[in-house]
Amino acid sequence: MVVDDHPMWREGVARDLAEAGFLVVATSGEGRQAIRVAAAVRPDVVVLDLQLPDISGVEVVVGLRAVLPDVRVLMLSASGEEQSVLDAVKAGATGYLVKSTAPGEFLDAVRRTAAGAPVFTPGLAGLVLGEYRRLAAGSDAGTAADGEPGTPRLTGRETEVLRLVAKGMSYKQIAERLGLSHRTVQNHVQNTLGKLHLHNRVELTRYAIERGLDD
Repeated sequence: MVVDDHPMWREGVARDLAEAGFLVVATSGEGRQAIRVAAAVRPDVVVLDLQLPDISGVEVVVGLRAVLPDVRVLMLSASGEEQSVLDAVKAGATGYLVKSTAPGEFLDAVRRTAAGAPVFTPGLAGLVLGEYRRLAAGSDAGTAADGEPGTPRLTGRETEVLRLVAKGMSYKQIAERLGLSHRTVQNHVQNTLGKLHLHNRVELTRYAIERGLDD
């Protein structure tokens, strides 16, 4: 689903996605309408502009996650300001790209977003990671040791995969690094998600960063 208040841009993005093999189930130019439509058509990925005429893109992210907890939201905005990026990610956005991103990079970002990978315009990933480290430094959760009572115990391989996920590596890259099959890496991630009671790779990445596993 594509949400942007500029008709030519919105339809252009939808056309590019369709030509690349994606099924575009809906488009919208307003935030509140987008939330209502998304609840009906249930998209896997929403490409969302930050600035909308009725409510902000951040508010739309919150609304989308309320009706579709597993939806993946890729922000596509003209703004690359730090606070805009952090607000969007904290609200639940999976990734954030600026509109100057090349078409090929955008399409690849949508594919990665659909797979659950956090995707950011170069330079913004470090900003987000730094913010999570800052938050973790002041959080009791960030200091929990793996051996504490009630803390899920991961296998050595699961921890290894988790570290690479936290570094932003794709399943394919992790598989090549560790000499495993793509399916095996997916299984390790799914097992880890189950043990930690998390829902997707974005939450898993946050968990790993809070515990300093991305170093």
